[in-house]
Amino acid sequence: MKLYITPGSPYARIVRMLVHEKGMAGGVEVIVAQTRLAGSPYYRINPSGRVPYLVRDDGAGMEESALIFDYLDQLDGAPAFGLPGGAQAWEARRLEALARSMLDGLAVWGRELVRPQNERSPAVVAHEAARAGRMTGVWEREIDSPLMRGALNRLHMTLACALGLEARLAGFRWRTDHPRLCAWHEPIAARPSFAATAPPPSA
Repeated sequence: MKLYITPGSPYARIVRMLVHEKGMAGGVEVIVAQTRLAGSPYYRINPSGRVPYLVRDDGAGMEESALIFDYLDQLDGAPAFGLPGGAQAWEARRLEALARSMLDGLAVWGRELVRPQNERSPAVVAHEAARAGRMTGVWEREIDSPLMRGALNRLHMTLACALGLEARLAGFRWRTDHPRLCAWHEPIAARPSFAATAPPPSA
């Protein structure tokens, strides 16, 4: 299989963490795609130009990080990183939506900063920085949920990859005044899968 990514994409990082955690590197070829480039050959592979994108062994393509994540997790017949089910399912999905909302806003902020200086929107940057500050405050409270403990899963990886964008966003200083969030993040940040998928610092 071929997994198309960009090194700075937090969405691709979630999937890359799974590949590392499950020891699937030998069966998944990670390829850096050229995105946001007119005429990129990647667009012939994935017309939307988004990452991550998985081309399965049967040639079919799959887009969207949660879909790819769940597909790869179940391939060995022993899915281990999905969201909790049963009575916890809706609360787990609520928390994942919060984590995804934070991640989406940070991604918009990051994309704005890679634009040429004269094309950036200060209003967008300010809006997303303020959103990130509010969401960090929400997570300082929500991090005490029992669902944020226990075995690593997609919810945890989504939030960890959002927080990991501090490497690319100099203005994203989420650690200040958020000791519980820092304590939660520390053991995940120490995992080899997190270190191996670290994004390059922003220019």
